[in-house]
Parts: sequence; structure tokens; C-alpha cells
Amino acid sequence: MSAGRILAIGTSMGGFRALREVLSAFPETFPLPIAVVQHRRDDEHGRLVELMQPHTPLTVREPVDKDEMTPGRVYLAPTGYHLLVEPGWLSLSTEAPVCHARPSIDVLFESAAISYGPGVIAVVLTGASVDGAAGAARVAAGGGTVVVQDPADAERPEMPEAARSAVPGCQLRPLQALGPYLAGLASTEVVNT
Repeated sequence: MSAGRILAIGTSMGGFRALREVLSAFPETFPLPIAVVQHRRDDEHGRLVELMQPHTPLTVREPVDKDEMTPGRVYLAPTGYHLLVEPGWLSLSTEAPVCHARPSIDVLFESAAISYGPGVIAVVLTGASVDGAAGAARVAAGGGTVVVQDPADAERPEMPEAARSAVPGCQLRPLQALGPYLAGLASTEVVNT
């Protein structure tokens, strides 16, 4: 693992296109593990992996409970499970939905903030809820970096707007610029002050 760092991405309505755009910009040498929550229907188990894999040189998979994280691998939360980040591994939970969602972006971000503090890069993409805003605030409070898709550029602006309101100092980027921007951030070492 790259010095205790992780990229966590949350998205909802319109997220497939946004996620595809971001992941397609990453090189196969991307240095961080990537944990992703994409809100989707329970009957879509495994389909997102099949649809996303052709668009990125990185390995995309749904993790199992207690899965060890590997840099440059994309872990998509399975439908019906919260995805939690622990130091070096991922766990799954069937606890109650948060913001009417399981998996919940807030759960992913908050667990990443607890485990990796300033080593977290949290990204909020398009979506029609407020899921991710509280988690993004937690990441920012722990010294991590919050990057938000420009709401004007999002298919659904509600989720990016909520995250921007929760973290006024977030990095705002249009979708087309997000992938290269995140690849640059991932290759930069965290400096503890």
C-alpha cells in the first residue's frame, strides 16, 4: 500500500458515465487502492464490474469481506452492503441504510477518514441525494482531501452541491478534468505538517 493512502469515490444517479470518465484517465500504474460506492439497484449485482472493466486499465472487482487492498485496484461496493475501509483491507456490512442507501458513501468516507486521516482523497460525483456530504466533512476534518465534481457539470447536481456546502474548501473540478487531476494528486506524497 502507498504510505497509508486511499482514493474513495462516491456517486449515484448518472454515476456510471462519470465513474467511467474518471477511471479511464488513470494509468495502469495508479499508485493507490480505489474504493467506490455507486448507488444502484439490488438486482445489478456484478454488472457494474462487467460494464466498467473495458474502460480502465485497472482491475475492477467487488470485494469480499476482509479483502486486502492492493494499489491500482478498483473495489466496487457490492449491492446491499456498506463498504468500510480498515487499515490495509476492506470489510462489508449489512447494517441499516444511511441516507436511504446501502452501500452508503458516508459510511465509506467516514471509515476511510478514521483509518487513513490525511491520506484520504474523497471524491463526490453526480447524484440526486445528500449521501457523501457528512462523510466528506469528516474526511476534511481529518486532514484528507475532498474533490467534488462541479455541480454545473453533473448530470444530477444535488450530491455535489451538498458536498460543496459541507466542505467549502473542497477542490471543485469539471468531470473531464477530474481523472487527470486525481492521477496527479495520487502521485503526490502527503506532507504532514
